[in-house]
Amino acid sequence: MACKPEVLRQVPLFALLDDEETAVLAAQVELKTFAPRQRIYKIADPGEKAYVMVSGAVRVTTVDEDHQEVVVDEPAHGEFFGFASMLEQTPHQTNAVALEESVCVEVDRHDIAILLERKPMAGMDMLTVLGRQFHASQQLVRVRAARNPNEVIEEEETVGERVADHVASFGGSWTFITSFAIVLVAYTTANVLLRQRSWDPYPFILLNLFLSMLAAIQAPIIMMSQNRQDKKDRLRGELDYDVNRRAETEIQGLARKMHLLGDKMGDVEDLLRKQLAAGTSTPS
Repeated sequence: MACKPEVLRQVPLFALLDDEETAVLAAQVELKTFAPRQRIYKIADPGEKAYVMVSGAVRVTTVDEDHQEVVVDEPAHGEFFGFASMLEQTPHQTNAVALEESVCVEVDRHDIAILLERKPMAGMDMLTVLGRQFHASQQLVRVRAARNPNEVIEEEETVGERVADHVASFGGSWTFITSFAIVLVAYTTANVLLRQRSWDPYPFILLNLFLSMLAAIQAPIIMMSQNRQDKKDRLRGELDYDVNRRAETEIQGLARKMHLLGDKMGDVEDLLRKQLAAGTSTPS
């Protein structure tokens, strides 16, 4: 089906083209209609064609190292898919399936070549749009990439926060308790044995002052470390939530495929019943 220039003007990739450039491209590309659950292309298919969404819904997936299907993209209106393989002339590395009746603009290298031959500046316009979408994709990957909460916290921590962590770690260890007990016993024993010559006789007022000062300083430092631990826990919770949400999506996708498989098997059973009924009625 021929494509009208009005359709291309609604596509962000071609939004910067002028009327003449849009008309040239519209004369080359075609509109393709795909039925629900129709496969547009699959992995290893020749990457001769690329597509731009006009209406409907399409899911682009790939298979990871664990042989599980991973959703790569669900392009919205005006977004494209399959362009990398088309431009590189390499086999497709993803699967594309129409979730419902969908209309797409089908583009190949020859269409782009004719446009660039007749309107060379159109290439700069399309590269500008591609650059914007590339930057947007990079930002999305940075946000959604799996993160180690400890690394994220360590990148932002200050020297004071590091000191607080070390103080809290040492203050809550048996090493601190043992060494502190030894110091207290040695301090009190020395003052008791020196009697009149002691610098801090019983009830050890100077020692109580030191202990109060130590507690006053140690308590807020430990609280600082605990606050940082709370931040780590919250970040871990957010990352766990993201993982659980992705797992839920995978489970829902598996359930959806099971339902589709059940429907297909039901259709096959109905077809077999009709054929058996037709075969039984023919001899009579």
